Amino acid sequence: MKRCDDREGVSPATKPAPSFYSYDAGDFIVISSSTVTNFKNICSLKILLMFDLLSIDLDDIQRCSARSDRSDAVDRLQNVTQTVSRILDGYDIRLRPNFGGEPLYVGMDLTIASFDAISEVNMDYTITLYLNQYWKDERLGFGMQDEVLTLSGDFADKIWVPDTFFANDKNSFLHDVTERNKLVRLGGDGGVTYGMRFTATLACMMDLHYYPLDSQNCTVEIENGYTVSDVVMYWKDTPVRGVEDAELPQFSILGHETNDRKEKLATGVYQRLSLSFKLRRNIGYFVFQTYLPSILIVMLSWVSFWINHEATSARVALGITTVLTMTTISTGVRSSLPRISYVKAIDIYLVMCFVFVFAALLEYAAVNYTYWGARARKRAKLKNREVSTSTSVDKDLRSGPRSPEEIIALRECPGGRASPLPGLRSRPLAPSGAPPSLRIQRDHNLRYRTRNHSRNYTNGSNKPKMIHALKKGATVIKASMPKIRDVNVIDTYSRVIFPICFLIFNSVYWVFYIFD
Repeated sequence: MKRCDDREGVSPATKPAPSFYSYDAGDFIVISSSTVTNFKNICSLKILLMFDLLSIDLDDIQRCSARSDRSDAVDRLQNVTQTVSRILDGYDIRLRPNFGGEPLYVGMDLTIASFDAISEVNMDYTITLYLNQYWKDERLGFGMQDEVLTLSGDFADKIWVPDTFFANDKNSFLHDVTERNKLVRLGGDGGVTYGMRFTATLACMMDLHYYPLDSQNCTVEIENGYTVSDVVMYWKDTPVRGVEDAELPQFSILGHETNDRKEKLATGVYQRLSLSFKLRRNIGYFVFQTYLPSILIVMLSWVSFWINHEATSARVALGITTVLTMTTISTGVRSSLPRISYVKAIDIYLVMCFVFVFAALLEYAAVNYTYWGARARKRAKLKNREVSTSTSVDKDLRSGPRSPEEIIALRECPGGRASPLPGLRSRPLAPSGAPPSLRIQRDHNLRYRTRNHSRNYTNGSNKPKMIHALKKGATVIKASMPKIRDVNVIDTYSRVIFPICFLIFNSVYWVFYIFD
């Protein structure tokens, strides 16, 4: 083996060994304890010297290898620098590869880094992704087929790159921490790999008829500024990666699909690549924030059916509180949605809950009206009886002349008993049994009321026929309604009818929107 430094011009193999490397046989004929000890010492020294020589040889080899690697690296660096300078010499960035010939084929693939947000109000979603583009530019070839050069992202500013953009983009930016997130790789045959990492806010027109039990399709639309006669884009064999690892707080990704089509615009026909995500909304958030509170508010409104109908303040306060709470919930839900004209699934549910709590409030109104209306009718009947009795007495008095003595005797007659006068004892009294003196005193008022009633009847005949028809219809409806003698019956039926109706509504609602 020859050393790198070749000290003294003698190779290690030709150097003479130390004197103890050669021994004569006579040196070991006489064996004694001191001789054995000397022999062991000599052998140990010999082994140490051998390892020392070997270590010296290994160090020399490593130093030689390091010098050789550094020399190769310097040569390679100089070669790459010259290669890059050579391929950029005379390179025209304004012309696409194979200009004037066949269209250039550009491959695409995407890697999903994350789904950041989805907004129903703005009808868009934000996504962070890696976009890689592949094409071949023979002007950048440097002869070695298997050789790959990885260059900085600034190199992309010195070569032609496709004019790629997102057709449904609202706002996007390229990440630049700590440097601009770009990748450029050159193959020996002119193949170019151009990658970048960015965040984009893309439009996604959502159909919210079934919100929040809906599913949405959100797309990534990739297009190029060159027509199909110049550039044709296509998906690579594995077009999308990272979808399985992406997570969304309110949605689940059911799947994705890719397709390509041609868009005919005013300036020509362009290639467009589409990536579509199938998203299903998670309903857990809305169950605890909207549906469950609404159900509890409706059930709370039923508590008034078990409160005494005479506790007006308690039942009215409970009814108004539930109505206002449902209004607040509805307002909060609408604030997070766009102002769209069609009805959503959550609108139907909230409106029906509002109807149920409002119906519970109206139920107490019906109970209260029935209770106090019955008492008012009883008072009216008693009053009508008194009026009819007074009228009969008035007619009796006007049927014949009376002497002052008879009138005085009649006034002094204690309530309802027969008069001591023979002439008046033979006259029958009115069946009401009211005191005659009271009837005589009300004579003037009775005549006045009789005249008033006749005048009202005369004026009523001149009213329009429509009003008479409405009054007649109201009378018929009122007559057809069953007469309720105990108002507690209304509360008793409401305790059963309201829960059953609400249960039927929930069954129909959830079956329709979940299994549709």
